Amino acid sequence: MLNILLVTFPFFALVLAGFVAAHRRMLPLDAIPGLNGFVLFFALPCMLYRFGASTPIVQLLDVTLFLAYLLCALLMVGFVVAVSLNQRIGWNDASFGALVAAFPNTGFMGVPLLVALLGASAAGPAIVTMVVDMVITTSLCIALSRLDGADEHGARHAAKKALQGVLTNPMPWAIGLGALSSAMDYELIGPFAKTGGLLADAASPVALFTIGAVLARSQIRVHESGHPPILWRDFLPVAIFKLVLHPVLVLLVLAAAAQMGFVIERFTMVVVVLVAALPSASNVALLSDRFGADTGRIAMIILVTTAAAFFTFSAAVALLNG
Repeated sequence: MLNILLVTFPFFALVLAGFVAAHRRMLPLDAIPGLNGFVLFFALPCMLYRFGASTPIVQLLDVTLFLAYLLCALLMVGFVVAVSLNQRIGWNDASFGALVAAFPNTGFMGVPLLVALLGASAAGPAIVTMVVDMVITTSLCIALSRLDGADEHGARHAAKKALQGVLTNPMPWAIGLGALSSAMDYELIGPFAKTGGLLADAASPVALFTIGAVLARSQIRVHESGHPPILWRDFLPVAIFKLVLHPVLVLLVLAAAAQMGFVIERFTMVVVVLVAALPSASNVALLSDRFGADTGRIAMIILVTTAAAFFTFSAAVALLNG
């Protein structure tokens, strides 16, 4: 357990450093979107391209894993929406609560952390889960969020907007280009490879620092807006669903698929269960703000899962290794 904590501690320490820097205004709040843009459009795509290009194409086209993880995502979304809907929480807030419960922070935190723990081969299964979450789970939850009539254009307009968001997100394109390079056994020319390598090396530390800064900014803005106190029953159960129910569900579904005769290696199962044990994706707070959901509640869920995951994720690693 100590060896695991020695690996995970620096990752969560960087998140804490970003949180403290933004909370104490050592990092101006107006600078955070710039950091986020650097990670999203430059560093992280280069890192994902590098992992995709160095991963055998067979791993990136694992249909069994794709469908099994998709089933888990759909079950999580359906369950969280069902238990969240009430007089205070409509479709909009329930849908983004479901998204934050089903969408791990795989890109900013998961891929570099899993590679550090399990080796470069962990990137392949993690990338498959990212495609499900970025393309399908996000689009589904955005479409569901419009069902309470909060938007005059309705669910079809929201689905179209979600699809546009997917198409303009550089991460799926980077994954696709990496997969294409892997299939063609193509390598970038020296200077381009070095430039991309430098950006890829910057992705992990800057992304983790940015997660903390984004969380701090969300808390500051919620406080400054005079947001009413967030009831614990509106965020704590969803945080528990993310950190406990999601990985358990993924483990059960993948184990059942293996029992039914589908080929799922134990290493792949370990990687994907640990992906599900990650904290919630920080970009969900940005999406909830764009679509008029309760960003304070979403930010609180992300904050709680990120803080608690230092212990729960490390415990999951220890249990699975055991």
